[in-house]
Amino acid sequence: MSKTGVIVCGNSGIDYLKHDYDIRLIRSTLLFDDSEYTDFVDIKADEFYQMLSEKPDVTPSTAQTSTGVILETLEAMKNDGYQEVIVITISSNLSGTYEGVRLAANMIEGMKVTVFDSLTLAYAESFMALTAAEMAKNGKSVAEIIDVLVKIRDNQGILISVDTLRYLVKNGRLSGASGFVGSLLKIKPMLHLSRQGKVEAIEKIRTRQKALNRIVEKYTEDHKDENNEVFILHANAGETVEYVRSELLKAIPNLTTVNDYPLTPVVGAHAGPNALAIGWIKKLK
Repeated sequence: MSKTGVIVCGNSGIDYLKHDYDIRLIRSTLLFDDSEYTDFVDIKADEFYQMLSEKPDVTPSTAQTSTGVILETLEAMKNDGYQEVIVITISSNLSGTYEGVRLAANMIEGMKVTVFDSLTLAYAESFMALTAAEMAKNGKSVAEIIDVLVKIRDNQGILISVDTLRYLVKNGRLSGASGFVGSLLKIKPMLHLSRQGKVEAIEKIRTRQKALNRIVEKYTEDHKDENNEVFILHANAGETVEYVRSELLKAIPNLTTVNDYPLTPVVGAHAGPNALAIGWIKKLK
């Protein structure tokens, strides 16, 4: 039986989760005020959002992991005895990481590399990595693992409310924005991560409070009778997290737990401060 390893990109936020698996990471770079930071190594979420609050006029940007660094990560796994590796990346429509990993995978010999486009980010991507690692530990084949990852990918979603669209617009991460151009900074639309892994505006909303209420309402309308793991993603959103959690628990009586997870600095650089999202993953068992 071949030894199968798992790699996930740092955009998954897996650094903020406790686990005992040998999951390796490829980390993107945050560019902020003429300085470079490797995500989580040089800067963590709370530090980044504090910097953003202290310098609100600075718009951060990001850079994907270099092909050379990805190749080094793959080589290290090969040297550690892995014959096969699954690499799970942030949506290819939000980052060039997927293509960078594919390029590096073609450079390595003596180890089979399967690159999986999660079409998502943050906790849903972490969930995929943890699932893959558990299955690999239990001796499942790469084909069996990928089959389950596809099912997870097809049964998850994210609804998003941002405090400002400035960061998404400036960093080019908002798809289909042409209808909003004249008033982009005046509205608080409800966004979602589409099935193609793109951030898209789906409803125009005028105030942040209404946007927060609407994502709770929208999730409840569409998914209240489903057996989902529901979670909150946030960019240091503070009391807003507790408000949305409370509203979800009130709206869906059979929902008992709504965990929350921070957006990493590299993801938060595009979402902006106080961004908040409701995410869900259908329980397959």
